[in-house]
Amino acid sequence: MENLSLVQQISVSLLPLLFAITLHEVAHGWVAKQLGDDTAKILGRLTLNPLKHVDPIGTVLVPGFLLFASGGSGIIFGWAKPVPVDWGRLRNPKRDMALVAVAGPMANFLMAIFWAMIVKTAILLQSSFATEPLLLMGGFGVSINLILMIFNLLPVPPLDGGRVVTSILPGSLAWQFSRLEPYGAFILIALLASGMLRPLLGYTMPVLQHLVTGIAGL
Repeated sequence: MENLSLVQQISVSLLPLLFAITLHEVAHGWVAKQLGDDTAKILGRLTLNPLKHVDPIGTVLVPGFLLFASGGSGIIFGWAKPVPVDWGRLRNPKRDMALVAVAGPMANFLMAIFWAMIVKTAILLQSSFATEPLLLMGGFGVSINLILMIFNLLPVPPLDGGRVVTSILPGSLAWQFSRLEPYGAFILIALLASGMLRPLLGYTMPVLQHLVTGIAGL
């Protein structure tokens, strides 16, 4: 995407990014509802309307800044307003915390497969005027969803991976681990600033991309 103008980059990336972060949050709320907590439904958050999930900073400013600063060639990610979950209302709070947490990254994985199928469709269209836009949009959709999946599975509270670790650890250790949550943002900033996440992405992204494109028949 580095050969595209900023307007073209935004046009190609906006829809995949919005759906990546929106469906991620809806998945959390939907699974929580199945497990006994309908807080997200009551608050109107079980909707695909992106406006209900948009966070001005995480959905607009951060991805926009990263897109502009990197010229479309760097790591771009964002986040939506977290869907509220009342852990105490879940039927089995300790187990169900992990299931609710994993739902978001799994939604991103399924969306990556969907966008890979868009790429396949674009290839089948060959010389159609829609081929190049669909290829670019599909490729970005695969990448952004896999990046969000990997990022959210980091074992750092309050990320989804941190919730899973809290759910797995025995009581006293889980409580001690959860106390890291107020410092989670600082830990993530340090990981990003130090470049420590790049080797992780460099190793896992090709493996996941190969898996996703294989499922899509590419």
